[in-house]
Amino acid sequence: MKRITVITTPDPRLRKKSTKARVHDSETEQIIKAMVQSCIDWENEHEFELSAAMAAPQLGYNKRIIVVREDMSNKDNTTFVPLLNPEIIKTEGKILYDYEGCLSVPTIYGKVPRPAKVRIKAQLEDGTEVRLKATDFLARTLMHEIDHLNGILFIDHIKNQKDAFYKLNDKGNLEPLDYDTHIKDNKELYPDDQD
Repeated sequence: MKRITVITTPDPRLRKKSTKARVHDSETEQIIKAMVQSCIDWENEHEFELSAAMAAPQLGYNKRIIVVREDMSNKDNTTFVPLLNPEIIKTEGKILYDYEGCLSVPTIYGKVPRPAKVRIKAQLEDGTEVRLKATDFLARTLMHEIDHLNGILFIDHIKNQKDAFYKLNDKGNLEPLDYDTHIKDNKELYPDDQD
């Protein structure tokens, strides 16, 4: 399979709403295969990071498809579960702040507020409708990926919070990123902002 590069900000495809994915469809199957392979390739090039999930827009396909790693505690397990046309039904619980990164926003991490619990509905590849309840990191991951399908990036949730941005140092630890230097007027991150 030809390698497909993960697209990054400010690519406008990351800001588009995705259209419904078709089940029992060869294009959908090819997109899913490309997504899984891209997740594995990406993490093989990033020693300290785990590719937990991906949304189709990150490869330039504006289709409502996400893949989520089956076991996020085991980097050796490279099985991903595809979810088609996922929708958030309900969020609940305390708002928690935790770190997020994104393959499409390289080198920047953020401490993002999200609800502790989420309920979603989606379809499996064979068209079976599933309903999922998720908490903690899985809930955060699902909300992050569904945001992608709506043209939203994690940085949008922390846009004006100066102390919410981080970078990974050469030892794999997160350290604060200077907001005024790297974020505030960065047109790659926020291309639609007006001066």
